[in-house]
Amino acid sequence: MRIAMIGTGYVGLVSGACFADFGHQVTCVDKDESKIAALRRGEIPIFEPGLDALVASNVKARRLDFTTDLKAPVAEADAVFIAVGTPSRRGDGHADLSYVYAAAREIAEALEGFTVVVTKSTVPVGTGDEVERRIREANPKADFVVASNPEFLREGAAIRDFKFPDRIVVGTSDERARKVLSDIYRPLSLNQAPLMFTARRTAELIKYAANAFLATKITFINEIADLSEKVGADVQEVARGIGLDNRIGSKFLHAGPGFGGSCFPKDTRALVKIAQDHDVQLRIVEAVLGVNDNRKRAMARKVATAAGNLRGKKVAVLGLTFKPDTDDMREAPSIPLVTGLLDMGAKVRAHDPVGMEQARKELPEIEYFDDPYECVRGADAMVVVTEWVQYRTLDLERLKAEMAQPVVIDLRNIYRPADMEAHGFVYESVGRAPEPKV
Repeated sequence: MRIAMIGTGYVGLVSGACFADFGHQVTCVDKDESKIAALRRGEIPIFEPGLDALVASNVKARRLDFTTDLKAPVAEADAVFIAVGTPSRRGDGHADLSYVYAAAREIAEALEGFTVVVTKSTVPVGTGDEVERRIREANPKADFVVASNPEFLREGAAIRDFKFPDRIVVGTSDERARKVLSDIYRPLSLNQAPLMFTARRTAELIKYAANAFLATKITFINEIADLSEKVGADVQEVARGIGLDNRIGSKFLHAGPGFGGSCFPKDTRALVKIAQDHDVQLRIVEAVLGVNDNRKRAMARKVATAAGNLRGKKVAVLGLTFKPDTDDMREAPSIPLVTGLLDMGAKVRAHDPVGMEQARKELPEIEYFDDPYECVRGADAMVVVTEWVQYRTLDLERLKAEMAQPVVIDLRNIYRPADMEAHGFVYESVGRAPEPKV
């Protein structure tokens, strides 16, 4: 099958490379000439484990190429995937669909023969209807079908998620489109991946509902962590105790500083706005957003409680990206944390294995170090914000020797309280207060 992937961001590049690895002929299209030139040189604009090798092997096999010219790839394609950004619209929280609609207009002008136009971007319910209307208006003679095929990729594990998916959701009622998309995903049949066909609007809502539910699980366990600290319980054991119930499951029950990234914050906001537009109030989702925002701001106060007055003190922050195995800084909890520490007068220094280039754009006023031990040297407190595996294996004796004051605030619970106490640290974690003595 011939595929045109419009957009070479996270979703577009990963999806395009994986489709090419299935044996399809894929052309990724982007307006950014510098990005396309870099991709042709083998330079990957995002950090995703294994993506550089996957792109290189499929470019070498001539199954994957990159261009700024949309016309030829779309004209030759059996399916055109729209994988452009849908950020939160400034001012009202709605998804900004300007890139989707701009892509639709250009696609309309280039269509030749029967083509399935697939929205891969996360879009509000009804967007497929509007994309179809705009293409039809721009090119009344075009033979096409608009389908929805939302992505469910975790940053840091995206290639595995694409090749071994829990499910593949396709929103279309057209038999020709069903056949094209079935053929595209046929290589996954060996993995028995469930291909779920629904109405287009249902598929669009599935994506938002999934992200909102996962955000709710994170927020729920974070509130239970706060209660655990007050009553002397261990939130990690609570999470394990409820996660072993197969009706609940253990995933996304890890207490921390709140959720961030490119999906959960914007998609939960957009879902609330979609509901409001239809006179429906999603009280649980609204509460999730409020609790998460408050939690991220409260983390700086947690540091101050553990370390005392922060004015003039050096605070070392380990981990800046919103999660490990990515360089994504979008809505990362580290941003409000660092901002709060600076407001309290702290001198902030930071380390992240891959995210410092992106972090400098968001947090230019702090000092960056290439080595975690250099980062903590002379620090009055150390804060673990992202659970990179490198931080789990730090030499605790050396860590204490480098610090001016052995104060560690572990927002990801990567260390054992007993180990930290044995090494003489003043240690604060999330939802793991000592049990009260009887």
